[in-house]
Amino acid sequence: MTKNKSSKITVGVIFGGRSAEHQVSLVSAASVINALDKNKYRVIPIGITPDGKWLSSSDAVKLLRTGKRLDIQPEKILTPDPSHKGLVSFDRPHHTGERLDVIFPVLHGSFGEDGTVQGLFELAGIPYVGAGVLGSSVGMDKVVTKQLCEREHIPVTPYFWFLKNDYRKQPAKIIANIEKKLRYPCFVKPANSGSSVGISKAHDKKELLSAIELALHYDRKILVERGIANAREIEVSVLGNDEPIASVPGEIISSNEFYDYDAKYVDGKSTAIIPARFPGTIVKKIQTLAIRTFKAINCSGMGRVDFLVTKRSNTIYLNEINTIPGFTSISMYPKLWEASGISYRELLDRLIKLAIERFREKQQLRTVYSPKSDWYKE
Repeated sequence: MTKNKSSKITVGVIFGGRSAEHQVSLVSAASVINALDKNKYRVIPIGITPDGKWLSSSDAVKLLRTGKRLDIQPEKILTPDPSHKGLVSFDRPHHTGERLDVIFPVLHGSFGEDGTVQGLFELAGIPYVGAGVLGSSVGMDKVVTKQLCEREHIPVTPYFWFLKNDYRKQPAKIIANIEKKLRYPCFVKPANSGSSVGISKAHDKKELLSAIELALHYDRKILVERGIANAREIEVSVLGNDEPIASVPGEIISSNEFYDYDAKYVDGKSTAIIPARFPGTIVKKIQTLAIRTFKAINCSGMGRVDFLVTKRSNTIYLNEINTIPGFTSISMYPKLWEASGISYRELLDRLIKLAIERFREKQQLRTVYSPKSDWYKE
């Protein structure tokens, strides 16, 4: 691994992006950049604007927040050519630009958490924090996550899903199927979204119709889940590659009827109970299910697994997994690890180490095969 003269590891922190969660990403990235140990790491902030322009500047976070003078910033891009292993400038395409030892993506949602940018990292031949292409894309799709977890006998909430094209052709049939399989209240979600963007709770048919139309603004694939009565919202952080570990569980007390975008980020009234109050046997069961979910979707590095747990019987249902969870100093992922004995700064160190370890392991694999004869030549 290439290091600079001071033997620091060069870390490219990528944030922003073409996602409804762009603003959340900026806050997470600022926390990561500020917390990385400057005695160990040389940090290169890399911001992506909402329309996909890449910027690399020490003021990248500020530039994306204000939106000022973006048009005059030098545009850079991460090249898929592994000989570069870093950024190149559009105005100097043949110049070897900023070389990166590892990438820390803090890109929530589409084009960042869904495997697309992870594919670019793989082509570029640079280690990166978090799940790979498959784990990222599966984790982003709530329907596929449920289907895989069902095969592993991980309990999920009853659900129904459909595509936009089918709904436009036969809306009455799909509504009837939802009402037959589920019951009100139910939750309507874009299958590929995060931070509760586009999610609604429907108490009757009228609200269901409105909720579907809202969700269709964000995705062509829609998930409808049965609401679990008297359920507690529980979150668990997972850390590791082949042998992941789980944090203590935490409970979210939402300021709204459910933990929507406003309750998460805007009103500041939601609270967290860490650790969540459960008997030891239930804690162990939740942690075990979190690790099983992490493995079921081929996740690596990090993941936050969210559950619904009924208040009377402690019945556990998987809600979803987030492969790039919120990363501010007050976000649940780092807070749960802090309560489990791993500080924010140490957590960043471990994630970078896990990224490098996974990369080195993959480097041992053969990518070229030599057949016995050159059958493909004329």
